[in-house]
Amino acid sequence: MKDLWWAASLCLLCVYGCWSSEVNRHEDFMLVAGPLNDASDCSHPLPPGSKQYFEYLQSRGVTHFKVPLSWAQLLPMGLSSQPQQAVVTCYQTLLKQLLDVGLQPLVILHGSTVPEVLRSKYGGWESQELAEMFQQYAEFAFQEFGALAHTWVTLSDLDDVWHDGQHAGDPGPLQNILQLSRNIYQLYHQWFPDRGRRLSIGLRAVDVAILPQIKGSATLDFLSVHIEYNCASASNFAKELSNLQMSSGNLPLLIYKTTVEGCSYSQFELLGKFLQVLNNNDLNIVGCDMVDMLDMQDVPASHGNSHSNGITTFRNSYQNVWNKFRDQITTERDALLNESFPAGFQWATSSESFKVEGGWLEDGKGETIWDRFGHENNVLDNQTADLACDSYHKVDYDVYLLRGLNVNAYQFSISWARIFPSGHRGSQSEKGALYYDKLINTLIESGIQPVVTLHHWDLPQRLQDDGGWTNTSIVEAFMDYADFCFSRFGDRVKTWNTFSSPWVVSHAGYGTGEHPPGVKDYVIASYQVTHNMLKSHAEAWHVYNNKYRKTQGGKVGIALNSDWAEPMDPSRPEDIAAADRYLQFMLGWFAHPIFVDGDYPATLKTQIEQKRNKCPLSEPARLPVFTAEESQRIRGTADFFGINHYTSRLVNNSDGGCTPGPQWVGDFWPHVDPSWPSTASDWIYSTPWGLRRLLNYISTEYLKVTKVPIHITGNGMPTEYSGDTLNDVSRIEHMKSYINESLKAIILDGLDVQRFTMQSLMDGFEGNQGYNQRFGLHHVNFEDADRPRTPKQSAYFYSQVIKQNGFGSHKGDVYKGVEMQRTRRPTVLLPSEVPSKSKVVWEKFSHQSKFHRKLYHYGTFTEGFSWGVSSSAYQIEGGWNADGKGPSIWDTFTHKPGSIPDNANGDVACDSYHRLDEDLYMLRALRVKSYRFSLSWSRIFPDGRRSSLNQKGVHYYNTLIDGLLAHNITPMVTLYHWDLPQALQNLGGWDNIDMIDIFNDFCDFCFATFGDRVKFWMTFNQPHTIAWSGYGLGEIPPNVKNPGTAPYAVAHNLIKAHAKAYHTYDDKYRKSQGGLVSIALSADWIEPKDVNVPREVVAADRALQFHLGWFAHPIFKNGDYPDAVKWQVGNKSELQGLSETRLPSFTDEEKSFIKGTADMFCVNHYTTKVAHHITARLTPQSYKYDLDVSEAEEGDSPTTAISSQRAVAWGLRRLLNWIKEEYGGPEIYITENGVATDIKTTVDDTDRVFYLKTYIDEALKAHNLDGVKVKGYIATSLMDSFEWLNGYKVGFGLHHVDFTNPHRPRTPKYSAHFYYQVIKDNGFPTPDDEKPLYGHFVKDFIWSTATASYQIEGGWRADGKGLSIWDKFAHTPLRVFNDDNGDIACDSYHKVEEDVAMLKQLKVTHYRFSISWPRVLPDGTTKHINEAGLNYYHRLVDALLAANIQPHITLYHWDLPQALQNIGGWENESIVAKFRDYADVIFSRLGDKVKFWITINEPYNIANVGHGYGAAAPGISFKPGTLPYIVGHNLLKAHAEAWHLYNDKYRAKQKGIISITINSDWSEPRNPYKQKDIDAARRVVQFYIGWFAHPVFNGDYSNTMKTIIRERSLAAGLLKSRLPEFTPEEIKRIKGTYDYFGFNHYTTVLAFPVDYKNLQHYDADRGAGTIADRTWLDSGSTWLKVSPFGFRRILNFIKEEYGDPPIIITENGMSERGPIDLNDIYRSYYYEKYINQVLKAYLLDNVDIRGYTAWSLMDNLEWATGFSERFGLFYVNHSDPKLSRVAKSSVALYSTIIKCNGFPDPALGPHECLNSVPEVTSAPITPAPPEITVSFLGMKLSTRDAATGLNATFALLIVAIFGAICSFCFLFKARKHSKKKQHLESNIQMNF
Repeated sequence: MKDLWWAASLCLLCVYGCWSSEVNRHEDFMLVAGPLNDASDCSHPLPPGSKQYFEYLQSRGVTHFKVPLSWAQLLPMGLSSQPQQAVVTCYQTLLKQLLDVGLQPLVILHGSTVPEVLRSKYGGWESQELAEMFQQYAEFAFQEFGALAHTWVTLSDLDDVWHDGQHAGDPGPLQNILQLSRNIYQLYHQWFPDRGRRLSIGLRAVDVAILPQIKGSATLDFLSVHIEYNCASASNFAKELSNLQMSSGNLPLLIYKTTVEGCSYSQFELLGKFLQVLNNNDLNIVGCDMVDMLDMQDVPASHGNSHSNGITTFRNSYQNVWNKFRDQITTERDALLNESFPAGFQWATSSESFKVEGGWLEDGKGETIWDRFGHENNVLDNQTADLACDSYHKVDYDVYLLRGLNVNAYQFSISWARIFPSGHRGSQSEKGALYYDKLINTLIESGIQPVVTLHHWDLPQRLQDDGGWTNTSIVEAFMDYADFCFSRFGDRVKTWNTFSSPWVVSHAGYGTGEHPPGVKDYVIASYQVTHNMLKSHAEAWHVYNNKYRKTQGGKVGIALNSDWAEPMDPSRPEDIAAADRYLQFMLGWFAHPIFVDGDYPATLKTQIEQKRNKCPLSEPARLPVFTAEESQRIRGTADFFGINHYTSRLVNNSDGGCTPGPQWVGDFWPHVDPSWPSTASDWIYSTPWGLRRLLNYISTEYLKVTKVPIHITGNGMPTEYSGDTLNDVSRIEHMKSYINESLKAIILDGLDVQRFTMQSLMDGFEGNQGYNQRFGLHHVNFEDADRPRTPKQSAYFYSQVIKQNGFGSHKGDVYKGVEMQRTRRPTVLLPSEVPSKSKVVWEKFSHQSKFHRKLYHYGTFTEGFSWGVSSSAYQIEGGWNADGKGPSIWDTFTHKPGSIPDNANGDVACDSYHRLDEDLYMLRALRVKSYRFSLSWSRIFPDGRRSSLNQKGVHYYNTLIDGLLAHNITPMVTLYHWDLPQALQNLGGWDNIDMIDIFNDFCDFCFATFGDRVKFWMTFNQPHTIAWSGYGLGEIPPNVKNPGTAPYAVAHNLIKAHAKAYHTYDDKYRKSQGGLVSIALSADWIEPKDVNVPREVVAADRALQFHLGWFAHPIFKNGDYPDAVKWQVGNKSELQGLSETRLPSFTDEEKSFIKGTADMFCVNHYTTKVAHHITARLTPQSYKYDLDVSEAEEGDSPTTAISSQRAVAWGLRRLLNWIKEEYGGPEIYITENGVATDIKTTVDDTDRVFYLKTYIDEALKAHNLDGVKVKGYIATSLMDSFEWLNGYKVGFGLHHVDFTNPHRPRTPKYSAHFYYQVIKDNGFPTPDDEKPLYGHFVKDFIWSTATASYQIEGGWRADGKGLSIWDKFAHTPLRVFNDDNGDIACDSYHKVEEDVAMLKQLKVTHYRFSISWPRVLPDGTTKHINEAGLNYYHRLVDALLAANIQPHITLYHWDLPQALQNIGGWENESIVAKFRDYADVIFSRLGDKVKFWITINEPYNIANVGHGYGAAAPGISFKPGTLPYIVGHNLLKAHAEAWHLYNDKYRAKQKGIISITINSDWSEPRNPYKQKDIDAARRVVQFYIGWFAHPVFNGDYSNTMKTIIRERSLAAGLLKSRLPEFTPEEIKRIKGTYDYFGFNHYTTVLAFPVDYKNLQHYDADRGAGTIADRTWLDSGSTWLKVSPFGFRRILNFIKEEYGDPPIIITENGMSERGPIDLNDIYRSYYYEKYINQVLKAYLLDNVDIRGYTAWSLMDNLEWATGFSERFGLFYVNHSDPKLSRVAKSSVALYSTIIKCNGFPDPALGPHECLNSVPEVTSAPITPAPPEITVSFLGMKLSTRDAATGLNATFALLIVAIFGAICSFCFLFKARKHSKKKQHLESNIQMNF
């Protein structure tokens, strides 16, 4: 019957051909088939049986066969001179096959993809250059194929090309194409003038508009037409063709392609309609496409093309795919394809912004609909995405995981609200953009391509408030947002998804309302949302195409989502049709407009229309309609097809009635097969085969015309947040199957799939399921504030798939290590003297000041520096008896109960023997250059000898070495790291001389087996530990306790064993392998207890010789032990009555053999000890007593988790210098260096970061400053492991290992990310913060210095002064250090002239000082004004003005009248009025001369230190929860009243300015990657500066303070907040009471959260602890660390937080303590660095800074620390009764800065301001060695100063005697000082 039907069809067509035209004869009519789908572009070989297939077509009447040429395949570079010859040959073969069977080729020049290089270079068809390149391509094609084909189509679809990236209505591209067609037409007929040659151009029948431009152009022989026919449409098929022919100028028509939609499965209905058209005599039709309209179903199987058979049924993409796979049996369907993906395949993983970023309000981010949704408790367990994975702060953490995975692409989405908080460009957040800049840059630095999704569901809430995606205005908003992203990131991002899973937004967000915004409207909203998203996508694509593609060369697509659908009953056509509808409603809804015709699928439109007709009373759906222009704008707007796929459904036909929703409107119902494996999600079932079928469907349905690649943009499955979350075997099986199905689609089906994206990188916030479903390859612990990320087993599996590029049999690559250059060293080094000449190291460094010792050095190591990490076999491998491994001495030892804490052992350890991929993951992520590991002797030779060779052990190390080399990591192999085979220990171990040969045989085997790849060998690790701890102390295996002789004998054998192994390599392997061999020695640095005592220096040198020289001296010097060792042991032995020394001796031959047996110097270093000479015991005999040295810890340095290993970074530099001096400057590798942290420290290991930061910097100093040849640094260790005698109680790792988990999960610590950064930077390049800025402050900038009354004045009872609270505090025992007080202080009350003289020397323009309230008002009230006290201030002010120095007065600097304290002080609200009265007195008396006022200094210290901690007057500490806040409240009100008083009463007349001075540290997070630490740092600042600044500058306390204190108060059972509340009137009264921001700043802290539970006090409210970075320089105050960068940051904070007020820095300085040193280089350094940061804030950040004040003018009473801490620029000599003032060196520095008004640029030559004073430099100052100090009259003075002091004492004694004799001759007269009243008329030139 089918054959008859086919014959009838052909017959009718032939009849039509005879009728149609006089021009066309019957034989001229073209019946067209093709093309070959699997090989149409010759990217794959021609399928077998293709010729038979062509013969079959010819036998059925087909005359022509379509052959679309691929421009991109033929000329991938776009140049006709560089064709891909294999493709040319393929096409020629195809054309010849067609001709051989009697078919004519219909060749299409172009119908798909422009070569990428041309598109990137020229853009779209608007480019004349692209048109010229196409003409060259046409000439090439005619030349190669013209003889084989007579009929050509230049462009298969003109409209597709015309609209390929163009604005609607743009005539340019069309004119280019038409001109190009004319050129090609002329060229073709010139080359081929023979009859029968025809050339056409193609377009769609609906595009009549452009035909007039074609009409009469003489560029065509016929018109090739693509007909889109809808059976459900009422349109007249024949009329459309008639209009088309008429518009074209009656050109003959070839119906080149027919797309049929909306038809039933009845072939006869369609055929009938089609034949009616063909019977129309008015149409000049020269041929038609049969295959695209009618499907061929019954070609014999031998033809090999099951998809292209006889024409029997209606063509349908779904039917085709279903038919292709329907008969697969399960075993065939699920069989694993063991092949590889194509070269260049992209492996990716993904995340989405709202699921991982957190930081929901960070840096101005706007609220999103998901933020609102979570905060309204719509998510499971009321969870939110506020913090999520904290990725906003953890870019480095996330990219670390990506490097470990080894992906080459990372797909992430941008948070629209983070870029544009309101959704619109006007709200742009630069900090949000900087986050994505950092992420993108970090990815690229790591070799990972960023793939960016513009929108993944998290719409800005502000846009949703306006209707969100239902509002058409959002199209423009999205286009604007996309434009910004393209312009900002497009230079680095080359792949863009406009949307990801937009169906979910339409369906769940606006249809069912399950997702935000929670709209439940599947009638209108859901369809309108899709409509607007499609238009938004198209507009974004066009923006990129028109503005950016040419310059950026990227691709823009969309990531759609779809299930696969199968018919519930495959035998029912209705279910097959229902499955098709399911896909059209899900995937086609979005894909059809973009990839087919710019409109919704006909099935969708028809179904909705039918429902609307069926349901007139209840509209089930309203589908918007695209205009013709919109359709053209949307069609073709994708450079790839992105697909997110997770699961499949079984679908049956059902009557959905009139209910809204896709399944009801679509009349289908989805089901799942109960046998399908389930997941943690009730909608995802594991059906891998569905992916392959879906990919085939996509290719067939959507990519027939415009061939773009497919990107799998999302695939994964969730697991529960319970059970074994790390061993996710179900995910591994899921991944394996789904990835393999995509491989089948590529290999077996010929699909162009280019990327696979595994969802997701890590667990995240999974929408309305919160954190209860886990999609991640990495586990995130959401209960830990660090949000640690731990690889799951699936991560390691995925990395293996990536490594193999699929599932093909992995052909072992041949790796070869890079040969290492051997540096020739001096052949002869003289033996060390006693002490050695290397004592110069102590001479050079031990006199360093603490300042120079700690000063951080910025710089980098030389290129090629070897950065690595270490491990050792027993510590990490486990597998103690696996695969034939023999027991080691450590196995024996640890299996003995009580040997190790908790009876721990290395039986499993980190299980590295079974987890090699996991170790390689960490090493890849770290990007280390080298990995130091050791070989387990007993794993290779179980009994220690070659005869017991264990090949499985060898295989393990081969695999490890190859894995390292595959990632360019150099293996650094230690042959012996303490784990001797027990069988050898049974023979005596290293005490047996036979071990030398046995070890050599083991080394020989290792050299031979691994040496082709291993180029860096160490024979032994820490032989000192083996000899002393193993055979002397007996602490470690083999636990021999023989301290007098065994250590020396063992060391002797170890040295000879090392030498023999070295010579074995040198003689047998070096020439062929080119490696290096050494030994890893260990050494603490030894510092003499007193470097000025020669005996102590000798002791320190001796200690080093006994420890390091014991082994280094024979190997690196003369083949023998150091004389210091030989002398000591020999003498001790003789004193012990022995006939010979206990130290073995080498023969001359042995010395010669040992000498020089190391190619580099490898040293392990951890700490520093302090040595002291002793005369040690003679008995018992012991190596320890032979030294005659006592070693102690360096007590000033931080402790670590191991009591004897303090972190003494500076010792490393000295040790490296000692090695350089002692051993002739060898190349040095630091082969171990690290620190232990306790078991409680998991991932937030700040101490390790500090350790690395300081120790590596000391190595850098040695390298850069001292010329030490440091070649590499190895951090100890890769991961936490079995730490020998400490078991698992401490950890050295950069990665935390959970030893309680059988899978031993490895989690990167903070230190891992820090170390990666050091490696990437190759050291510590100078950060911008440390780079000096040259420039000047504004003219008339205020330069000042400051003091405070109680600290300097003295005269505590002089002239009627009343008592202050500081008088009482200082006279209370144990309140002030050393019982110091301010009774005399600096005696400034009597030294006005001397103080002003200092100010003049400084060249300051202003002087800030405070008035003593009780000196003016003795009882604090105006009842009595002490005129004598006031007179002092008059004298001071007048003297200042006479010196042209402006007074800057502080009304209150802490010295409250005691009389007021007796009635409550600042706790009593009455003090507000009393302070106002006091201020009134001062303003009235001094205001005519004083123009700069401060009401109160540092109210924080008054309130909290004085009334909370009680560490300052009045010393109250018993009400810490309430009193500080009450006092602060009253201080603010008092300030406001004083300000208003001045403003209302005095300002107009006196014309001064007044404010308050607030102090604050800056705070940084202790861990900058951690939101909790960032929040803690913010709280520190808000509770510090914000406590007082917020009410004054913004009004009221900050919300942070109010909320926290209120919530904590109520939680403690209080009825109200402990923080008092201001009334609205008070808020208004206080707000704005400033003319400038007076600011005191000294230091920066690092903050971290601390939970004080229910304690009620300031610190508990703040909820933060603080520490300092160890690299910051110290001062004389424990709280003050030198951290200049924080100054600029807090100045910027003031600008941003408080409305950019003018700022006067009213205090800044640093203290010293200890011996007097007038050369205060640390203070000069401080001022230079801090003032330069002020300049940066002023010049670079536009902070309005008006002045700077140095604290302090002179050393004074530093409050509770007395005179022990000295801040002064001038030294005050308290040993001198006159309290003489002496300038320190910092005076010159500060006065120079003042004179220069900043920092002149030295590049511009000497500045005039430097003429009279030494030039200031930022270079480190090298001081002369300090003189020895002695104690003189309670002072530490140099010997020179003490001698001077002694002489002066004698002289003063004589003067005193003479004075006593003559004293009666002298009378004391009171002198009256008359002063001329001066009035300062000049107006203050500061526009405050």
